[in-house]
Amino acid sequence: MTDTELLFNPLEPGFTDDPYPAYRRLRAEDPVHEHPFGFWLLTSHEDVSAILRSGLSVDARHLGDGVVREQIDTLDEDGLRVIRMSMLDADPPDHTRLRSLVTKAFTRRAVAALEPRITELVDAALDTLADAGHGDLVETLAFPLPFEVISGMLGMPPTDAERIRRLSGKLVLSLEAVLEPEVLEEISRAGEELTGLTRELIAWKRANPADDLLTALIAAEEDGDRLSDDELIAQVILLYVAGHETTVNLIANGTVALLRHPDQLAALRENPVLAANAVEELLRYDSPVQQTRRITLAPYSVGGREIPAHSFVIACLASANRDESVFGPDAELLRLDRENARQHVSFGAGPHHCLGAILARLEGRVALERLVRRFPRLSLDGEVEWNGRINLRGPARLPVAV
Repeated sequence: MTDTELLFNPLEPGFTDDPYPAYRRLRAEDPVHEHPFGFWLLTSHEDVSAILRSGLSVDARHLGDGVVREQIDTLDEDGLRVIRMSMLDADPPDHTRLRSLVTKAFTRRAVAALEPRITELVDAALDTLADAGHGDLVETLAFPLPFEVISGMLGMPPTDAERIRRLSGKLVLSLEAVLEPEVLEEISRAGEELTGLTRELIAWKRANPADDLLTALIAAEEDGDRLSDDELIAQVILLYVAGHETTVNLIANGTVALLRHPDQLAALRENPVLAANAVEELLRYDSPVQQTRRITLAPYSVGGREIPAHSFVIACLASANRDESVFGPDAELLRLDRENARQHVSFGAGPHHCLGAILARLEGRVALERLVRRFPRLSLDGEVEWNGRINLRGPARLPVAV
């Protein structure tokens, strides 16, 4: 089969700049799509929501033979064996045990206490933009904000932020279903390096305990043998990487969407009460995480079709968020006052609902509200450069003038 015959071809030039036409076509023509590369793709809101809440596995050990299994095995043999021990890749009861160790750090009350620090970081970034008159919003605000916040929560010592950014950028490519051999090698090397770096950080924290999340995780390990050394490393990497990679996209994608919809930008600037719902609509309109996956343990019936046991199923969050049957005929448009915007599935659902959803919403609200109110003449200052990712898709560079 040639590329032109593929109904879904994420490697097609331009796909990562704007994948939404492809998702719209899939919803209309084949919402339960069996891809020739050996995975299934669900694109309707109903089917995506159902599989997220189904309790199906996320553990790759249950996956049958095929291209996806070969990719995962290659990564596990090389650089990702330890990283795969995170709660992201675990089913109950392991998932329940691992998640319980960090849940209290992300309660509504704990996160609310971070708002003054988040506001301080946002204002400092906006001061930098104001002084220069222009800049890259990703470099100045969207990346540093969540990176500093999660680093502070974990209690990390000063680290090479650019090194972490480079490594995590490679690591998250492992979440994509179709990868070239050279990319697999890059992911493996990044996984090995990030694992080694995290071992060093944990050793430092053992010698320098404090009132922070990493110290608490270490204590949990030592008190009750609840975490092995490798499990501890895996959870820290997950929190560190997921704690900033996704919110970068929320802030950057949200800014692009607002700048491309000046009427909505003006509405947010003039009516700050819109801010909370605006974040929900921006999450719906351009999801920071475009896809998640499940693995069937038995035949799974959906949309009049039966997906075989041990299949890799991609739940397309970004497509579900544009489903006209839920969000109406204007689902492709940005509307900050959309009443049911919160029905988006950008944070997943069910047992694996995003642990950091409350924190991401807070960071997004503070950053976007203060950005648009501080700079009434905010505008694009060049072309948006997308990061080329299928899953954690967002701008790599977002030039703005203020």
